Amino acid sequence: MALGVIIILLAIFVLLVVIIVGWYIGTYNAFIALKADIPKALGNIDVLLKQRSDELPKLVASVKGYMKHEKGTLEELTKARTAWMKAGSLPAKAEASDRISAALKTIFAVAENYPQLRASENFQHLQGRISGLENEIADRREFYNDSVTTYNVRIRQFPANIVARNMGLNQEFELFKATAAEREDVKIEF
Repeated sequence: MALGVIIILLAIFVLLVVIIVGWYIGTYNAFIALKADIPKALGNIDVLLKQRSDELPKLVASVKGYMKHEKGTLEELTKARTAWMKAGSLPAKAEASDRISAALKTIFAVAENYPQLRASENFQHLQGRISGLENEIADRREFYNDSVTTYNVRIRQFPANIVARNMGLNQEFELFKATAAEREDVKIEF
C-alpha cells in the first residue's frame, strides 16, 4: 500500500512538472509570435509609406502649374518626403510621415480654390490614390499599435512576466504616436 501511494505521488509530481514545462514553453512561444507581429506590422506601414512617397512627385508635378501661389506648401511636402526617406528611427519616420500628411491635407484643401486643378483627371486620380493610402496607413498604424500594446501588456502580466524576464523578452516596444503638430488643426490661408 505504501508503494501504491508513492507511485501515485510520483505520477502527480511528474504530471505537475509536465504541465509547468508545457505552460512555460507555450508562454514563451506566444511571446515569440507576439514579438514577430510587431516588425511585420511596421513593415506593412513602410510598404504603404513607400507607395505614398512614390506618388508624391507625381502629385507635385500635377499641381505645380496650377498652384503657383502655394509654393511654400509644395516645398514643405517635398522637404517632408526627403525627411521620411532619410529617417532611420521609428520616431523620425513617424514625424516625417505626419508632416507629409499635414502637407497633403493642406494641398487638398487649397485645391478647392483651383477649379481647373480639381477638374483635372490626373489630380483626381492622385488625390484618390493618396487619400486611400492615407487611410490604409492609419489602419496599419492601428494594427501596429495593437500588436505593440498586446505584447507590452503580456510581458508585464503575472505569471507570464516571469517567462519574459527569464528569456530576455521584457523590452517594451514604442507605439506610433501622433505628434503635437498632427494634433493641431491644419491652418489654411487663402
